[in-house]
Amino acid sequence: MYLFRTMTALKAVYLPLLIAFNLNFFPAKAQEKPNILFILTDDLGYTDLGSYGNLFNETPNIDSLAQGGVRFTEAYTASPVCSPSRVALLTGIHPARVGLTNFLVGKRTDENSSIDPPENWTLGLDGAYVTLAEYLSDQGYQTGFVGKWHLGNKEGQNPWEQGFDFSRMISKNGLDYYNYSIAEDGFEKLFEDDGTYYLTDRLTDYGQEFLEKQKDDKPFFLFMSYSAPHVLLIPRSDKLGKYLWKYEEFNGKYNPSYAAMIESVDDGVGALVQSLESRGMLENTLVIFTSDNGGVGLPELGPIPTNLEPLRAWKGHNFEGGVRVPAIIYWKGKFEPGRIIEDYFTNSDYFATIRDLIENGEIYEDGQSLLPIINGSNEPSDRALFWHYPHFSNQLGIPSAAIRKGDWKLIYFFESGEKELYNLKEDISEGKNQSNAEMEIRDELWSLLKNWLIETNAPLPISKETGKPVVLSE
Repeated sequence: MYLFRTMTALKAVYLPLLIAFNLNFFPAKAQEKPNILFILTDDLGYTDLGSYGNLFNETPNIDSLAQGGVRFTEAYTASPVCSPSRVALLTGIHPARVGLTNFLVGKRTDENSSIDPPENWTLGLDGAYVTLAEYLSDQGYQTGFVGKWHLGNKEGQNPWEQGFDFSRMISKNGLDYYNYSIAEDGFEKLFEDDGTYYLTDRLTDYGQEFLEKQKDDKPFFLFMSYSAPHVLLIPRSDKLGKYLWKYEEFNGKYNPSYAAMIESVDDGVGALVQSLESRGMLENTLVIFTSDNGGVGLPELGPIPTNLEPLRAWKGHNFEGGVRVPAIIYWKGKFEPGRIIEDYFTNSDYFATIRDLIENGEIYEDGQSLLPIINGSNEPSDRALFWHYPHFSNQLGIPSAAIRKGDWKLIYFFESGEKELYNLKEDISEGKNQSNAEMEIRDELWSLLKNWLIETNAPLPISKETGKPVVLSE
């Protein structure tokens, strides 16, 4: 049963935690609970960072976190688009269960298709669900939110109503990087840009403002939700030139404007880490860096932003390019520097991980703690991960659901009833459909996925012929 605001505040139970390679960590006092800096980017692709092999984009500060912490090669989001992905991150609950399965203004249909998107999907995160901010507030944390929210703005849905003490939410022109507005702890007080203050820099300043307010007697949670590098591709002019100069060295593979936008995010990461270090807080701060979904791989409001090869497809698709993302976890002195972890996980696991860190509780709703694999567990994962995107995406994705278990991934397409099966260990590009060659594996995964769709009451596409939800194939 899911937790609601009426729940009794949980008491922190401090037990010895084995943190990476036999390092014992014994939190004792309230101020020794770990601070948490969670940095989320918007539409940053798996291949967009230097630490993930990109030779064009310059991301020294983010790469430094990877060098000093843990870098994951098989990190996933629960959805290939932003709003449901954020639901999973902030609640630990799969978005299919919540009913929020598309980004809030996603209304694309296909007149040539035999199906329409679901009619009963939810617009916004209901205030009844306990967010990570509410949970941490009950644990004595000061909580801050900065940036893109995209989980609804009706009564009860805004960040200041979802557990954040300090909120600086983009409230107008979120696709622009000038001429935007920021709601400061509510809609009564707005900062409105007149075309002079670059949005990414402004968000970083708000994050630093929150950090400057922190005192030693309380831990903090800061959720830095950058809007970059989401389109529109509007970089700072002083960062663009060097990428234009080297554009032809890479045969036109990369987008200079996109690279410059990512560099601004990287500058922000560096500034926030430096703020923590200068205040003596870095050694007791868990830093998490990731993206909400895959990068944009088709022209949308401008040129193509990124190239995600060898992954297949991009944002809005349940192929790897839409759901596999960069993920870095850094904690100075607690994790072995430069460690690379190949175990797969999903972003609903962050809530469980933080809860496990604070009160030794590995499972939280649909998530599982990452501490065992960070601690060096050699057990290969055979856990099932699920995706459900029953919509038509702006990036030409079609309604589908998917499951990964071990090395195998099955994708089910709602319109045709077709199933595609891939061995990701041998075929990361999802180029060889083994659905007919490995029928036993196909049927096993389809049974698990079908039962999960039924169990979660996931919103299903609507048949144009019957006007009812589609019937799942056998």
